[in-house]
Amino acid sequence: MRGQEAPCGLSAEPPPRTGTAMPAKGPLQSVQVFGRKKTATAVAHCKRGNGLIKVNGRPLEMIEPRTLQYKLLEPVLLLGKERFAGVDIRVRVKGGGHVAQIYAIRQAISKALVAYYQKYVDEASKKEIKDILIQYDRTLLVADPRRCESKKFGGPGARARYQKSYR
Repeated sequence: MRGQEAPCGLSAEPPPRTGTAMPAKGPLQSVQVFGRKKTATAVAHCKRGNGLIKVNGRPLEMIEPRTLQYKLLEPVLLLGKERFAGVDIRVRVKGGGHVAQIYAIRQAISKALVAYYQKYVDEASKKEIKDILIQYDRTLLVADPRRCESKKFGGPGARARYQKSYR
């Protein structure tokens, strides 16, 4: 096979690029961060854009359950839409239940904005954003380490024991 074309029609060099795919407008400014709650993990990609926030390809307003809609919007409501106007955030979330996913998403959105401002804007505005978020709710930036304790033998749960009878 030496000296021949690679198998399956693959060549060593990529095909020439045409200018129709994406217009070049400077270097791509993006950060990738994650948010976690219990077993739910949300990965957020934050890049320069025009204020778009999507979760699994759907806008924030379409995320279920509706009762926790404000929990998702907390970072936006706290910081104001003008801070999100210059960035697009796309979030992928998997694992956990509905509530844990909501908390993972809001943490990922908050951490993504802080990381973007730290890397591409200035340190002062990043510190201001971080202080606002931590003052409101620390779990917006810091993961909650609590996990469910596993059940042990000799009882119905993790700590409770079966009732003991002497007679």
